[in-house]
Amino acid sequence: MFSDRLTKLVPSTLARLAAWSACLILVGAVVYVIAQVIARLSFVALPVAIAVLLAALLYPLTRVFRNAGMRPIYATWLTMLVALAVLGGTGWLVGARASEEFPELTRQITVTVNNLRDWLLIGPLHLSENDLTNWTKQITDWISLQQAALTTTALAAGQVVVEFLASLVLLLFVTFFLLKDGERIWSWFLKAFGSLAPRVDRAGSAAWITISHYVQGTVAVAAVHGVIMGIVLAGLGVPLWAALAVLIFLASFIPIVGIFFAGTVATLVTLGSVAPWKALVFVIVLIVEQQLENHVLQPLIVGRALNFHPLAIILVLAVGGIMGGIAGAAVAVPVAAVIYRALPALLHDPPIELPPAAPADAEEADDQAKDVPAPPKE
Repeated sequence: MFSDRLTKLVPSTLARLAAWSACLILVGAVVYVIAQVIARLSFVALPVAIAVLLAALLYPLTRVFRNAGMRPIYATWLTMLVALAVLGGTGWLVGARASEEFPELTRQITVTVNNLRDWLLIGPLHLSENDLTNWTKQITDWISLQQAALTTTALAAGQVVVEFLASLVLLLFVTFFLLKDGERIWSWFLKAFGSLAPRVDRAGSAAWITISHYVQGTVAVAAVHGVIMGIVLAGLGVPLWAALAVLIFLASFIPIVGIFFAGTVATLVTLGSVAPWKALVFVIVLIVEQQLENHVLQPLIVGRALNFHPLAIILVLAVGGIMGGIAGAAVAVPVAAVIYRALPALLHDPPIELPPAAPADAEEADDQAKDVPAPPKE
């Protein structure tokens, strides 16, 4: 009786909206609690997330070594050594080039600053020496005021280095064991779900395929982007072109925002070290190459794993950046792609397999044969 009165008092549409609102509030509360737990455990969660991405990137190489007849532990060690050799070799080359070109970059930036100062004095602005002196004094005073903060940051740098080294060790260990015992770890994990294990296994397979395609495709696209822009910077005679190319490569892993940041840094270095028209050429090439990447490379290589609208990517990046800073923005898109692909596989019921048809009896076969009309005689 009481429920009938409520039904009469509350319209059915409002009741549905209330039910949906209650469900959304409950889901939001669960997501908030999970986010808080991950934030408190970021020291562990972030290295594990990066390790999963590295494992998805390196596993094809491990599989090649295994197919060649190597034991899993040897294949894993060889994969890790190859990855460390590539990273170490790239870092050594970039560091060597930077040490050679940094003095020239400093000299060119000094010349550019002096030219800019002369233009401010003689050019259309006609600034006076007093104006420039006052601006310089204001900048110097601001740096002096920030000296305490800079000193505090320098003192905290030691703690940051220790945390970084600990996270790096954890990352390497997790990556090693995911490459070596990934299948066994997943089988052990599925035992906790009982009858739901097939669903979880199906969702996990979809998530792994998605993240593998995304990471491998993103690395390929970022490599092409970094190589092309590195060649352009070297052709324009920009110092530290190798370091800028590596920066562009790394920034490509953060969609939209990353390339904007790396492009701005490279443009400012080009503007300060060489002629302004070369900086304009670099910006034009960067824009054209970015458009080709967005409309050709991304759909062909990464499109099969991630088919998000740019607005969705921006929103995901914003949420990831607010919750986890730069690291959160870097892993936000692959996490969203995994959830987008894994949820349907988890919730979808597999098709019911029909039992095989029983063979017909001999008499039924004879009756069916009698019912079939004989072919006409020629």
